[in-house]
Amino acid sequence: MSDVSDDGAPGWEAIDAACERAHPGIEPMHWGTIMRWRLGGDDPLDGTSAYPIDGPEPHWHYVSYGLSELYEKESDNLEESGWGFELTFRLARTGDEVPMWPLSLLQNIARYVFNSGNWFEPGHHIDLNGPIALDEDTELVALVMAEDPELGTIDTPNGRVVFVQCVGITADELEVVRQWDAAKFLTAVGERTPLLVTDPARPSYLEDPAFAAIVRSGVSDDGSSMASLVVPSLGFEEVAGELVVRIAANAIDPLLAAVPGRLSHGRTLDLESDDVKLRLEPGEPAWRVDEDFAVVSLPPASIAELDDGLRPAAGTYRLASLPGVVFEVS
Repeated sequence: MSDVSDDGAPGWEAIDAACERAHPGIEPMHWGTIMRWRLGGDDPLDGTSAYPIDGPEPHWHYVSYGLSELYEKESDNLEESGWGFELTFRLARTGDEVPMWPLSLLQNIARYVFNSGNWFEPGHHIDLNGPIALDEDTELVALVMAEDPELGTIDTPNGRVVFVQCVGITADELEVVRQWDAAKFLTAVGERTPLLVTDPARPSYLEDPAFAAIVRSGVSDDGSSMASLVVPSLGFEEVAGELVVRIAANAIDPLLAAVPGRLSHGRTLDLESDDVKLRLEPGEPAWRVDEDFAVVSLPPASIAELDDGLRPAAGTYRLASLPGVVFEVS
């Protein structure tokens, strides 16, 4: 059990109790934060525990403390504790020494939440823009979120807490998640690792022909469940009777991966950045603007033309099948 120095930490104690139920009799390693975030410290998490797990899938099970309300109830939301979740991570265990880099990984994710106001829940994903661990020889460059298969969701005196497990994935697997459905992708992964253990040394699951066949079938049959895509930079304005869409170059590949699975199945796709939203929808070529919200309707020809007509490089792009819309990529 974790050592809590503060008097009255019902949220912390609830997390401890959940971990004890999942791992009875297993003593974790625990790291606390010297100065808490709310007191001016750099680390949002007050602590992280790591449990050594044996069995068919030996691994370290990391659990965060700090995204929920660990001490007194402070928020007005009585149903959820703090942000409503804590992070977990399962790392394949190759020895008795617990790796430290997942502590930084979880702190960085928590720091993003505290700074941006964006939270995570099962089904979300994030591109890390680099390897999951700088000192590891790994192809894993992104995370997809699942409900922790053992800790699940708990009720605490301060409200509900979902344990959101971060699962490391490769760049081509991230593209699949965008094209398909995170939950269904993780169901396929679960056939190989029921506890969704991250192994930095593994190759892409898509190198397995059987796994790749499941994915291709799912993408074709189901389309994409990803209704929105957060992009780093987005803007638009009406210029001389045309809609000029300004978008960052590093958003183009995710956009191209997501569009067919949404619009070709009759669904919309929202691009979001700060307070700006651009909705792409299937239909006859048209566009409209309402302050910080724009809608562009794309016919099937435009959906097909996007792959060749829009590139992840700075420039101005037009689609022959979508008159009146200009994409400025920077």
